[in-house]
Amino acid sequence: LTQPVTPDLLVSPSSQDGELGSECPEDRGNWTGRLDFLLSCIGYCVGLGNVWRFPYRAYTNGGGAFLVPYFIMLAICGIPIFFMELSLGQFSSLGPLAVWKISPLFKGVGMGTILIVSLVAIYYNMIIAYVLFYLFASLTSDLPWQHCGNWWNTDLCLDHHVIRAGNSTLPVNISNTVSPSEEYWSRYVLHIQGSSGIGDPGRIRWNLCLCLLLSWTIVYLCILKGVKSSGKVVYFTATFPYLILVMLLIRGVTLEGAWKGIQFYLTPQFDHLLSSKVWIEAALQIFYSLGVGFGGLLTFASYNTFHQNIYRDTFIVTLGNAITSILAGFAIFSVLGYMSQELGVPVNQVAKAGPGLAFVVYPQAMTMLPLSPFWSFLFFFMLLTLGLDSQFAFMETIVTAVTDEFPYYLRPKKASFSAVICIALFLMGLILTTEGGMYWLVLLDDYSAGFGLMVVVITTCLVVTRVYGMKRFCRDIHMMLGFKPGPYFRACWMVLSPATMMALLVYNIVKYQPSEYGNYRFPTWAEVLGILMGVLSCLMIPMGMVVAVLQEEGTMWEVGVQQASRPAMDWGPSLEENRTGVYVASLAGSQSPKPLMVHMRKYGGITSYENTAIEVDREMEEEDEEESM
Repeated sequence: LTQPVTPDLLVSPSSQDGELGSECPEDRGNWTGRLDFLLSCIGYCVGLGNVWRFPYRAYTNGGGAFLVPYFIMLAICGIPIFFMELSLGQFSSLGPLAVWKISPLFKGVGMGTILIVSLVAIYYNMIIAYVLFYLFASLTSDLPWQHCGNWWNTDLCLDHHVIRAGNSTLPVNISNTVSPSEEYWSRYVLHIQGSSGIGDPGRIRWNLCLCLLLSWTIVYLCILKGVKSSGKVVYFTATFPYLILVMLLIRGVTLEGAWKGIQFYLTPQFDHLLSSKVWIEAALQIFYSLGVGFGGLLTFASYNTFHQNIYRDTFIVTLGNAITSILAGFAIFSVLGYMSQELGVPVNQVAKAGPGLAFVVYPQAMTMLPLSPFWSFLFFFMLLTLGLDSQFAFMETIVTAVTDEFPYYLRPKKASFSAVICIALFLMGLILTTEGGMYWLVLLDDYSAGFGLMVVVITTCLVVTRVYGMKRFCRDIHMMLGFKPGPYFRACWMVLSPATMMALLVYNIVKYQPSEYGNYRFPTWAEVLGILMGVLSCLMIPMGMVVAVLQEEGTMWEVGVQQASRPAMDWGPSLEENRTGVYVASLAGSQSPKPLMVHMRKYGGITSYENTAIEVDREMEEEDEEESM
């Protein structure tokens, strides 16, 4: 007699070891190890925004007091939506388009997501190209943005070494001067003086074009074999930035004047908490930092095994992301404190956010340190690894979404299809490599993932909880994880998260401000173009509804809407052995009416997850009896 064997994959998520794979559809591909998924999520969420947006947002919105609304918004908005996205992806093993089998009427939400991600991927890789440019420029004994006197410098250029060498009793007026690093960025890297505005892009900067080509080549090689290859690359790109961040942090806090910057960063100003703007800023930081709504989380979870413990992973990633942001603030502001002391100006005069911090202020601070090329190289290498794994997620989202829609045609040619997508997005991004490319990048950054993304996330939340049904969704999670989400998650999904995001959306519309770059104001046609980018992703939802209703049989519009809003016949777990209750024998070509019996015959016993499935079946039968009475 053969001994009954309990399969490793079906015992419990906490006891899984080694390789994963036998439970996932082979033709779709899947993670080759449990850490692949966790590190990919960490790499995706911990990106450039943690370094160049969070510290600045914190100090402008109450310093240490900002952490109060930040963590409250993380609990209300961040963690619940994060868990919802992971649950949808893992339960269905489908990408952001095909997952709308849950309610085909709203497939336009998935189309809107893909449009947003494609626009973001275009300009995000351009930022990586800038990082590569600075990375190569750091491979020298003397940083090129260290001194004035180069062909790109103007008479306004003032070297900080001159300030230090001068008489310290005489204050130097630096208000009408420009640092060498700022002129290097704007006049040499961007060559923005060659463009009069967004309507006059000028010539292509070939050095930037080559850097963009290199960044797309790196991204393609890393996603060549889907999650099998990108899942291995993130072991480096998701962990190495932490090593560099700690090195920069230690170097920063040991500098003279570092305490001034840290004090400026963390001194709590509790009166700010009475301002609605601070709470909105905290929610925005959570919203964009965790990457909810972009489809990346859903895509990554779709490559998991059916019983992966995403509940635990949700808290690891979201809290890890928050702690990383706070640490990055110490690393940035300790150096800014040193820099302000060296220049003899207040910290708020040197503090900036976004590209201004990464490509102007921090590089200038690096020139004040001994071994400046070494620290500069480390900083930009950290930005490169932070940016790359976010870009992997964007690309994997686009490729997975389309291949899941056309599996028979595209899955066998996934590598070729990925190449086509990369080439197409590279060609679309060429305008960003021109002399006026920065204007286009600002326009894309301001509008591509603005209110359109919020509409997508709000709609997703409402469809899952109201159209599909909270009870049904919690039952699906019970099937996967062995327990139902508690009152905290249900309250957030039903009321708190959608209400918070609605407030964000209204605030963004009411407080709308036209885009600007420095002193340049964008023309009206550029503003209209930007707004159309956001509106187009929203319009995908009603367009998808019309298509879904027209595809339904029957002439009555109301009947069509009702039918299209119900889950598709094949909605549910991708593997037949995981389909229980209402999902039994609903797959095309399904032969087994009782998947649990397949498990029992195959393994000689009932596992913990099968007990859960039996409980779910019993609950369904009881509910059906109650409804019929």
